[in-house]
Amino acid sequence: MQRPDQGLALPAESDVVVVGTGAAGLFAATWAARGQVAAGRMASVVGLDSARKPGAKILVSGGGRCNITHWQVTDADFAGSTAPAIRKVLGRFPVERTVAFFAAAGVDFYREADTGKLFPTTDSARTVLEALLREANAAGASLIHPAGVTSLTRDGNRIRIESSAGEVRARRVILCTGGQSLPKSGSDGSGWALARSLGHSLSAPIVPALVPLVLPGDHWIRELTGLALPCAFTLLSGKGKAVAGSRGSTLCTHTGLSGPATLDISRHWLVSRSTDPDALLLIDWLPGQSADTLEQALLQGGGGGALSVLRRSLSERLARHLCADAAAPTAGDLPRDARRRLVAAVKAMPLPIAGDRGFTVAEATAGGVPLAEVRLETMESRICPGLHLAGEVLDVDGRIGGFNFQWAWASGFVAGTAAGGEEGR
Repeated sequence: MQRPDQGLALPAESDVVVVGTGAAGLFAATWAARGQVAAGRMASVVGLDSARKPGAKILVSGGGRCNITHWQVTDADFAGSTAPAIRKVLGRFPVERTVAFFAAAGVDFYREADTGKLFPTTDSARTVLEALLREANAAGASLIHPAGVTSLTRDGNRIRIESSAGEVRARRVILCTGGQSLPKSGSDGSGWALARSLGHSLSAPIVPALVPLVLPGDHWIRELTGLALPCAFTLLSGKGKAVAGSRGSTLCTHTGLSGPATLDISRHWLVSRSTDPDALLLIDWLPGQSADTLEQALLQGGGGGALSVLRRSLSERLARHLCADAAAPTAGDLPRDARRRLVAAVKAMPLPIAGDRGFTVAEATAGGVPLAEVRLETMESRICPGLHLAGEVLDVDGRIGGFNFQWAWASGFVAGTAAGGEEGR
């Protein structure tokens, strides 16, 4: 197999140029080339990427295991653009087709029982990346890198692409440059400048998604580094209305909070805070127990006191800190006011979030080019004919669990088949 890192000459002309060869880009290039061949034409698809080797973000996903999708995906698993628009794109390439594509590419996978994530049986992201590269190559797509694209300009009925590897003119361009998360992988936000240069806008705000949250340096949660437990988060607007929530494993760290439940709520917190400075994030340390049940347990705790009751479900370190936070005695009688403060601390403790770990750590980006600016049947720009967009460059982000990959596969498929098919002529 010809490896893309062997170096290929950049042609002066190409039917389709894919800018960015991450998950969405590799998928788009493959389906564009397949479409050309199916229509009886020679594949004329070039993929350009600024990285020395493609797929760096794929290799680090899922802790290096790459959960290619989730067993069940709906528009409710995403945020950003409108649910009906997201649903329409997802419906063109559902989970079943993702499974079939990778199976045909030689990737066996299994479903993780407690999360529903689908992983390759090798537990290696490299298996997924190599399958994507193999399929792109087999379809006839040429991948050239490093080739950082510096500008896109209209040139009659074509688009001129200037890159560090030279210049090429194309009938169709598919922009798959990603967002701004993990910039070392090549997703540094530069694709948005290309989109804006052709007339597109960006949603506001653009913030990290799936990112750990930071607490003040003196907060006691930071003393619980390494403690993991199931928790639930509720985001309240400044008017006290619940606007978002998450539930699942939560990890206390030396800077604050991480783990799936934290990552899922992070984008909602960051977006809300940008427009509602009075928004409040609450944590429930015992989501499997109601406030009334906990209060009854504390009332009937006997001589053991509050600490003995909390230790039935929580670690002693956490239980002691919760008692201290509520100014509740750990042993002996528990006065009514102290009991209610302790229940509130366990079930709805306000978190004084000081910030987040930023794009360098975030697994995704919230924000991007609005879906309203593309034709959902083809992912073609409504503003610049001949330009298609797919993946994280768009204002769509999913919760943790393989959902962002499913968006990459679906949007890449729609853009690729449209650009490479007869409608792309």
